[in-house]
Amino acid sequence: MNIPILFEDGEALVIDKPAGLPVDQPKRGGPCLDDHLDELKLGFQRRPVAVHRLDTDTSGCLLLARNPKALARFNKAFEDRAVAKTYLAVLAGHPVGESGTIELALTKISSAEKGWRMIVAKKGKPAISHWELVELLGPHSLIRFRPETGRTHQLRVHALKGLGAPLLGDPVYGAGSVPGAGRTMLHAESLTVTREGKPAIEARAPMPADFRALGATDG
Repeated sequence: MNIPILFEDGEALVIDKPAGLPVDQPKRGGPCLDDHLDELKLGFQRRPVAVHRLDTDTSGCLLLARNPKALARFNKAFEDRAVAKTYLAVLAGHPVGESGTIELALTKISSAEKGWRMIVAKKGKPAISHWELVELLGPHSLIRFRPETGRTHQLRVHALKGLGAPLLGDPVYGAGSVPGAGRTMLHAESLTVTREGKPAIEARAPMPADFRALGATDG
């Protein structure tokens, strides 16, 4: 598997993570990002370390730190909300309006039958997502999200509860497998991390082939 590198310097890599590749080792075993970290050393002695997580199905920008000091700084940047991210998502429906902000607090629940999932809850952790309609794709729509917070499954739940429709192909919050979607249709489009005394880390991942197959266009 060839993993494209979108940004590289002495303390950071940003890769274009393929859809279907877990960041962490699955409990049942199988391929994961760890299998590729030796290749991503790129002449350095240390293996890079993922600073944040993307769901297995989610493609796009993933930040890796190349040394422990960089990892600590990047972790703090995420905690301080000094990281700007945009995501592209295919919504299984059409939103009302063309842009807006979703503020719905989230918490985790679990059951023996359905496993765990995130739900909207007044006493949950604050979660804020800005959104805009990019284009209509027949019965679906292409949405650009700009999350202010980084809660687990935030965009997936905000799509369902804030926009009135799940992400196309979402097996947990939507109808699951549908024609034209072999996965939950979410793509980490861009990532920007400001750094004191250094140029910002800026990366943009091209639109994936499965998005384009639905008629989505760049721009």
